[in-house]
Amino acid sequence: MANFENKSIGVFIDGGYFAKINEALERQMKMSVNIKALFRFIPELIGQLDDMDSKKLFITESHYYRGRYRVNDAQNKHLLFSERLFEDSLIENDIIIHYKHLREVHGSHGPTVIEKGIDTWFALDTYEMTLYRDFDYVVLISGDADHEMLAKKLKALKTHVILLTWDPADTGSTSRLLSEEACTHIELKKLTDKDPSLIKRLCNQL
Repeated sequence: MANFENKSIGVFIDGGYFAKINEALERQMKMSVNIKALFRFIPELIGQLDDMDSKKLFITESHYYRGRYRVNDAQNKHLLFSERLFEDSLIENDIIIHYKHLREVHGSHGPTVIEKGIDTWFALDTYEMTLYRDFDYVVLISGDADHEMLAKKLKALKTHVILLTWDPADTGSTSRLLSEEACTHIELKKLTDKDPSLIKRLCNQL
């Protein structure tokens, strides 16, 4: 291998996007992402990408951002158990959780859920932490066009920005601008299409 130094990886997860991945997997295959397996797989992917020993690649920090209902609203919507179950998997994998409350506004066409500030918080934190932690790689699990400028700014720090997406339903929902701005875009559906056994490795059966 060309480089023998240990390299650090920061992983930043857009919780709304991650939820859509799980919803699609559940609809299509009655599965959900196994976070521990995914986090083991990320260093392997980067090792293959840069011809490195994956044992020299370490996820040194990981963060998850999402809007969340207040407890009474979550209970009324029968979401408390599933939310806590998912939070347990984040905590077990040392993922730092960042939440802001969702707001529900009732209009003439029914209730609308408002999620304000999450994308901005995600971008500011990711940039600041990359600046001070000096990650060699930043993995963005997102498909949102709003993060295009984040990817550009991270590259200015000489950080290799990897966009990791998964579109099980092949909806083409990932922003083209974000994909083009990232140094590397890895779409897991393409990998699982080539190697169907990867699904079982990366997912839990529901």
